[in-house]
Amino acid sequence: MGWFWLIAVIALWGAVHSWLASLPVKAFVRNRLGATASCAYRLAYNGLSMLTFMPIVILARVLPDQRLYGVPAPWSYLMLAGQVSAILVLVVVLLQTDPLSFIGLRQMFEGERASGLVTNGFYRWVRHPLYLFGLLVLWLTPVMTLNMLVAFLSMTAYLLVGAAFEERKLMHEFGAAYADYRARTPMIIPLTPTRGGRASDRKS
Repeated sequence: MGWFWLIAVIALWGAVHSWLASLPVKAFVRNRLGATASCAYRLAYNGLSMLTFMPIVILARVLPDQRLYGVPAPWSYLMLAGQVSAILVLVVVLLQTDPLSFIGLRQMFEGERASGLVTNGFYRWVRHPLYLFGLLVLWLTPVMTLNMLVAFLSMTAYLLVGAAFEERKLMHEFGAAYADYRARTPMIIPLTPTRGGRASDRKS
């Protein structure tokens, strides 16, 4: 039953995380607490997300667990190399999308400002490269336990649902420009068909 609690905690974290990232909550903060609080919201949101994720990591370690498989060498080395490569790409993608704004520091010092739609670089191939390479980091783990599998499946489900909510916000922000981008660019998996023919984690 330990896996049930792990799923429940991840689901709760995901629900709160998505709710705090929603446009109505952001509008409430802006209208009720003022521009200063609104500028600090992104940084506070990221800090709170990281802080509240720690109980999930701790729970996955303390709950009863069992090893499911371990990939032998040299394949395990290839998987580790894939994880390192995915992490490096994540850094590149963050640099593409203005890391200071992503963290929330730029808003603290320069205030909120409109951002452009990023469609070049890795965003040329998928609309959510952060999700794609984040999932690769998870699933290229060469040693898998039951708790890790449950956590990875739960996080994968959350990212897929979160991507759908992210799409709605980006449509609201960029309108026709994002609709055109979505019609020609895959969501997460490259080279998959899209609504318009072929297949941004810009904000939360």
